[in-house]
Amino acid sequence: MAPTAALCTLGTAGCQSSTRLRGLRFTTLSEAQDELDRLARLADRPQTAAWTWTATLTHCAQSIRFALSGYPQAKSELFQRTVGRAAYQVFAWRGQMSHDLSEPIPGAPALLTQADPQTALAELHEAIEAFHRHTGELQPHFAYGRLSKAEYELAHAMHLANHFAAFDITPAA
Repeated sequence: MAPTAALCTLGTAGCQSSTRLRGLRFTTLSEAQDELDRLARLADRPQTAAWTWTATLTHCAQSIRFALSGYPQAKSELFQRTVGRAAYQVFAWRGQMSHDLSEPIPGAPALLTQADPQTALAELHEAIEAFHRHTGELQPHFAYGRLSKAEYELAHAMHLANHFAAFDITPAA
């Protein structure tokens, strides 16, 4: 079994099996913001995502904000130090995250699927800016455990790439 498949089997956050995702890769949140702004300008956003555009933006903003304030629920410390850390290392090595795009953050408030997309967009931009401005200690990731600011930025960038890859997909021929 491949390392990524083994990690997904152990339940790091699940891996998506969608066959129609764009191959986006970001290493910084600034790169992710460029794609976010491009997607936000589209009148039509074909998607394979299970969540609406608004719910996806809200989920991504939650993830970044929880790095600053703390995640509502966490995997065990043993999980974080072993399976979670290994999953992060595999994703960083590949330069790309793959996870279940319909799995909410454990304990996070429910996503409002019909909320205003402009508000959700502004909230994600604000979360990214808050992360950039943050100079204090970051909270442990619910699955990966303690990450440096550079590791967290990469994790968030890969997370956004994985979610954004499900939007503006090329229609099947």
